[in-house]
Amino acid sequence: QVHKLFVLPAGSLVLAVHFYSSPRAAPLIPSTALGILLLILSALLAYAGIRRSLRNSSLLLCLCLSLSAFWSGYGVTLLLAGQGVLPEPGDARDALLPGLASFTLSLLLVALVAFLCREPILALVATAVSLASAHEVALRSSSSLGPSAVACSHLLVCLVGGYFALGRILFFLSKGKVALPGTDLAEKKAQEQGWGSAGGTNPFAAPGLLLNMLPASVFCCRLLGVTHRLFLGHVPWLWAAATYQIGICVLSYRAMDVLMATAFGFTSILNFAAGYCLLYPTWQLEEPSFPTPFLVVFSMLFAVLALFLSLQSPVDGLYLLLFVTYCIALACSPRGFFAGGPQGVAGAIFVASALVALIHLYNVRARAKIPTGKGAVKALLARSSLLKLREGPDLHAPYLGYSKYADAEVLAYACSVLASFALTTTGDPQAPLATVVIPWVVVAGGILKLLGGSVAFARGKTLESSAFILYSVMWIIWGLTRYGGLRGTAGGFHTAVGIVAFMLFNSFIVFCSLFLNVAWFFYSLTFMLIAGSFLLDAIHALPVGYDVAATLVFGLVSFYCFLSALSSSTFEGFCLPMGGPVVQLSGVGAGATKCLHLPARKASSVKRIADILRNGGTCGIPTDTVYVLVAACSRPDAVEKAHRSKRQAQDRPMSLWISSLKQLEPAKHLFTPLLWEFMEAAWPSPISLVIPRGEWVDFLGMKDSAKYVGTPQSVAIRIPDCSVTTHLIDLVGPIVVTSANPTGEADTTHHNQVYAKLGDKVDAVLCGGPSPENIASTVVDCTKIDSGNIGFFRVGIIPKSQV
Repeated sequence: QVHKLFVLPAGSLVLAVHFYSSPRAAPLIPSTALGILLLILSALLAYAGIRRSLRNSSLLLCLCLSLSAFWSGYGVTLLLAGQGVLPEPGDARDALLPGLASFTLSLLLVALVAFLCREPILALVATAVSLASAHEVALRSSSSLGPSAVACSHLLVCLVGGYFALGRILFFLSKGKVALPGTDLAEKKAQEQGWGSAGGTNPFAAPGLLLNMLPASVFCCRLLGVTHRLFLGHVPWLWAAATYQIGICVLSYRAMDVLMATAFGFTSILNFAAGYCLLYPTWQLEEPSFPTPFLVVFSMLFAVLALFLSLQSPVDGLYLLLFVTYCIALACSPRGFFAGGPQGVAGAIFVASALVALIHLYNVRARAKIPTGKGAVKALLARSSLLKLREGPDLHAPYLGYSKYADAEVLAYACSVLASFALTTTGDPQAPLATVVIPWVVVAGGILKLLGGSVAFARGKTLESSAFILYSVMWIIWGLTRYGGLRGTAGGFHTAVGIVAFMLFNSFIVFCSLFLNVAWFFYSLTFMLIAGSFLLDAIHALPVGYDVAATLVFGLVSFYCFLSALSSSTFEGFCLPMGGPVVQLSGVGAGATKCLHLPARKASSVKRIADILRNGGTCGIPTDTVYVLVAACSRPDAVEKAHRSKRQAQDRPMSLWISSLKQLEPAKHLFTPLLWEFMEAAWPSPISLVIPRGEWVDFLGMKDSAKYVGTPQSVAIRIPDCSVTTHLIDLVGPIVVTSANPTGEADTTHHNQVYAKLGDKVDAVLCGGPSPENIASTVVDCTKIDSGNIGFFRVGIIPKSQV
């Protein structure tokens, strides 16, 4: 929290200097320089707000993200004013008032909750910044008021920052003996742990809801006559809100909240489209036209999302119904965002966003919660035998192992629906920008689908992520080329060559989807129809109606996938099926032959792996080097199974691992004192010692399967320097180990690779993510150590000199 509360007063100091010097003919900080400084500080503040946030510090997080978005929009507006883009006398006032009014109320809500939750410093900072915004609203509205009140409010933030800095300096100099009130972070952290906990709620929902107030304020101010017109000066606010909501969408996936992340993705698309509509009249005097069918489809997506979100939180579900009304109002108004009907709905969204954000802020931080109706919905569904909500720690279990993100397929499929139905509007070939298509195709089909592909890759879905990323690139390029007027008449051949290359890539995805499921096969196959329409359009051979039919078919398939992903992430039993593989293979991924994948970070997972090994199973586990395949020495059948599944070569024998030398204590008399002392000095470490084979092997209980371990003359043994592995060996006893890859292939450095190479031959994989090292252990020959000689079979991560 130290760096967060230092960035805040830095920005306030810059603004205070600006407003104190503004009555002068030449301000100390010109508008352009001030805008650049605010953009830099806004980036630092956003980074400070989300980096290593305490679990319950959501109020400070909300303050940082909200103020960062405000500084971003404010800074870009000042840049436009400094460059002469806002030449009229009232342009700067009309551009700044909606953002100032929105953030005055937003920060006042943060201050109120901070006061109720006994965070005086945070409440004082939020109140001071809110007062500064309110004073600037008064300053912009009346020329009789001076800028001193604005500067004083910003100076108050600087004083609070100085007080906090002084408290931290005294705390460090006195080694914790002197701490000014409110500056002891250790005490604050203890209080936060004792106070309300997030309890599974999304701490990033509140700043996202506050950002919804910003675009609503732009249109509400126009409806109420506070501003004279909608124009270029409002675009920074709209696009700042949209950009930050994409970031909050990602953070919501980190918070494992699929539905709110999808909602913020939808609202960011609306805000980008609104900014485009206000930007278009700067080079054309007419207002852009809206594709009505698309907005009806968008309202349907909002309605479905609101229905599922109401099962998680009825208040949030009802809130999303306002956006359903908003899309319908836009579809019914030829002027779109410029019409009074949508602006009236925007006013309702402004009020509702403030109320719902207040509920989220209070519930995440406070001990006593404001009821949102979730308990009533759970009680109602508990009576149903058909519908059962998916809950518990494995709610967002990834495809393979552990992931920091929830599944983003819902948003990716929805973006496919939006992009495809947007293409049903042909537009005017002479004025392609006059129809609002680019935001839907480029932002929804491109940027957000790229986000969905990245999250899918992080969750181990390689094929799905490849398809999403490929399709996003296609939507972006084609959207800008076809509806941005960039294609021209001479580029048809070159465009066609590029589209053919995309179709070749997609042919491979269609082939691979045969082994995934039926829905994905049709999803990738129908996109081939879309690419075909792009190709025919590029060579001017497009049949009438073919492109509309292709986009409708792809949109309907995408809508089914959207519903299926939503239902499967919400309900346990009842869901729309995606179907099984079209082509079934007997190898990896053959349905029931998939092995368990358990996250290594959980002690319960290690215990479950131990139970599997004790019952004669084989497992892939992480170590201090690369992943290995293991079996319990006490189960000779499992040792033989590991040898058989690995196709072990005679020159690469399996080795033994123990967790401590105590496991060899009964056979200590069979080791020479020098060898025993060397083992004590070398372990635990990534050093395997090849020692003479002897009667001590019989103590491990391998019986006839001991022939598969080592050679007739020697056996490799070591204690790994990995707490997960040694804990597992403590539970199971000594284990037999071999590398988790078919003989002759490269070592496996990720649990995904173990699953891909040996998934149908092992019973479980303990998933620990990437290996800490990509190099195997060092293998030392100790068969002649008593004569003073050691050798090296392999020099791995530990060099010879260290051995």
